[in-house]
Amino acid sequence: MVPPPTESEVAAERPHQPQESLYRDVEKQLQFYRSDLPSETEIEILMGDPAEEIIRLANIHQADLIVIGTRGLKGLKRVIRGSVSSQVFADAPCSVLVVKP
Repeated sequence: MVPPPTESEVAAERPHQPQESLYRDVEKQLQFYRSDLPSETEIEILMGDPAEEIIRLANIHQADLIVIGTRGLKGLKRVIRGSVSSQVFADAPCSVLVVKP
């Protein structure tokens, strides 16, 4: 299943879009994927530190489980770039399932 084309899929020679337009595109894609899910879902698009926002939302929604992917970084790359999944795993108020690529 291929998602509908978005405004952000533009030629390289065109100017960059404002962030608001990019958020609309992301939301449109998420709504497309959400239509295939068997349960009710909500979409929230946030700005900020990814790990902090995930943990904050887990607290707000009283989550029982967080499922998060990992990029599989190791060694020095992991130290330099940081690991969102490691921070969420360490600080989350609930169980965390980390899915490897």
